[in-house]
Amino acid sequence: MIMVKPAVTFIILFLSIDCSYAQVQKDMTDYLRQKFIRYTETVFREEIFVHIDRDTYIAGEDIWFNLYLIDRKSNKPVFDDKIAYFELLSPENLPIIQKKIFIDKASGSGHMVLPDTLSSGTYTIRAYTSWMKNFLPYNCYMKDIEVYNALIRKPFRRKIYSDDSVSANKPEGINSGRSGSGLKVSSNNSGSGMLELIIRSDPEFRSDYGNMIYILIHTHGILNHISSVIISDDTAIIRVPESKLLTGVNHITLFDTGLRPLAERFIYTPQKYNELLKMNTSLKYKTREKIVLDLEIENKPGVAVDEGRMSISVSPLIADSHKTGIDDYLLFGSEFGIKIQKITGSKKPEEYTVGFIDSLLLSARSNWIDWDKVLARDQTDLKYPVERKDHFLTGRLISADREIPVDNKYILLSSPGKVATFQYARTDNLGNFGFKINIDESVSDLIIQPDDPDDKYRISIESPFSLRYAHSEVFSDSAGGLIPSHVLKQGINYQVNKIYETSFSDSKIVADTQPVKSFRFYGKPDIGLVMSDYITLPVMEEVFQELLPGVLLKRKKTVCDLTIIDPVTRRNFGFTPGMLVDGVIIKDPSIIAGLDPELVERIDVIKSNYMVGIYVFHGIVSLITKAGDYSNVKLPDYAVRMPYRVIDPVGSFKSPDYSGSAIMEEHIPDFRNTLYWDPSIKPDKNGNVRIEFYASDIVSEYEIAVEGISGEGKMISLKKIIRVE
Repeated sequence: MIMVKPAVTFIILFLSIDCSYAQVQKDMTDYLRQKFIRYTETVFREEIFVHIDRDTYIAGEDIWFNLYLIDRKSNKPVFDDKIAYFELLSPENLPIIQKKIFIDKASGSGHMVLPDTLSSGTYTIRAYTSWMKNFLPYNCYMKDIEVYNALIRKPFRRKIYSDDSVSANKPEGINSGRSGSGLKVSSNNSGSGMLELIIRSDPEFRSDYGNMIYILIHTHGILNHISSVIISDDTAIIRVPESKLLTGVNHITLFDTGLRPLAERFIYTPQKYNELLKMNTSLKYKTREKIVLDLEIENKPGVAVDEGRMSISVSPLIADSHKTGIDDYLLFGSEFGIKIQKITGSKKPEEYTVGFIDSLLLSARSNWIDWDKVLARDQTDLKYPVERKDHFLTGRLISADREIPVDNKYILLSSPGKVATFQYARTDNLGNFGFKINIDESVSDLIIQPDDPDDKYRISIESPFSLRYAHSEVFSDSAGGLIPSHVLKQGINYQVNKIYETSFSDSKIVADTQPVKSFRFYGKPDIGLVMSDYITLPVMEEVFQELLPGVLLKRKKTVCDLTIIDPVTRRNFGFTPGMLVDGVIIKDPSIIAGLDPELVERIDVIKSNYMVGIYVFHGIVSLITKAGDYSNVKLPDYAVRMPYRVIDPVGSFKSPDYSGSAIMEEHIPDFRNTLYWDPSIKPDKNGNVRIEFYASDIVSEYEIAVEGISGEGKMISLKKIIRVE
């Protein structure tokens, strides 16, 4: 028998405990890493930036805009989504204008006309995708604009947002490392290439939570650092190589051994601004002179520069103002509830100091990284999917007498026409249902009804626009009668254009969508009866009896019955077949019996069971009228019929052409408030593009603003000042 000395036994025991302790640390950091990565991949964050032609408008004017869709994690364009939802909200957060914008290759343009009845005040532009609706009211683009109406003498209504309306709820017990807590975290950037994180804890904290914590650092969803930290003393210092930190806002979170978040801190790592776009132009022009802008995008080998997308606006320069560019906006995006355009004022992004940004971040909260959801056992189901190929039309089935949702019921969608199409959906436990609609500009005629014809059911169609808004209050400006001088000039220009009936909106731009060719959902029928091939019979019962063998339409007093004989067993199926008129499902055979045969063009019959997904038709009898629009049938009370357009048409900006001498000398004044707008600038394969337009009759300094995304996926933002004299 081999005897082991006590000292050796102690060493072995100590090493085994130490190894076990180290393994626990590794397991916990791996678990935290996996949960974080999974969350950022499944609950990914989209951002929208909207480039508009101006920030100040007169009621009745046009607003021109172009939006860009970006993935927050990669900071690259998003090509999946095909629809953006664009809104103009009143000072009271009521929707004034709503548009559905087609997105092509992460970009989409739009146009709207402000009602001339708007009173002066702060109005809000809001834009989001279907996916972003899951996280509203925070995850959307929001920008305040000022609208003035000199003809309506009312005080200027100014919108003020509540501080807590733009911050997500932090997990219980978490703090930002400020005084009053037992655990504090601060940072020190000495410029040595290492970021020092200073963690201070008091004895009471270490007694309650132990002497080990975990630290995780990420930048817009990309994991930079994760480790365990021993805090045996009042102060522990962690050194993280600055090379590990991405530029932007770095989010630092400390966890206890149970992975409960205890403290967090946000710090700023400066961005490197590279001049991706250059502009060559003269700085001075005369009125009605041709303005020429030569743009050149950085051309790298292997990069398809002609795949870049840019938009340009040219409008009068307003003193002491700085238009928020796409690079400005994406510093915070919508994640932290910080309205960059409200804070930066006339600062340019390259002028932001680390101290300035860090001071803004002291009270910040991420409304994306919710640690309760990150570390949850199961991911939360999200209602609104990405609209990659189709638009999702949603609604609820409600019991009309008790106003409660009805679950596990089929809902049917039809579109009246001579080609029968069919979709079905089943309600969930909240009564919700949804259908896929092709993305195009056409107006569809839709009929939605429950499969069970019960008058006690009510269908409620959900608006595609969200009803969740950031909380705000409205204050009447005490100096409401004082209108800024540049606004007075804009107002005069607008009135002159209106007097001369000058419009700068041209023909509609057709979206590059793919129309879907309709086919009969039931394919080739067993019987295809063309009524004009036969003599006209007086009633539909005779049509079925004489011309449709094996299909019986019988009337018994006030009740009608429609059946199909099984061609194999030669027996009645025992179920009423699916019945359609002009592609719309009907439930009452007397509707078919009551049709005038003169109005019917064709009858199709499927004599066997036919399945669409898991929905079963016990045969099909489909009547197509000559009108083909379901106008000969009364819509039942439980059904909903509505015209529906998926994306809205977009107008184009019309810029005057003064190349001819006669036009140059015409006396109609040109008082454009927006000198030029183009939402779709595309460089050639060498990265060059020339833009030409004419100056107006207004002598002023103009700001040229170019925003966009390069072929490499980098953000482009350029401002330049020219003068017309």
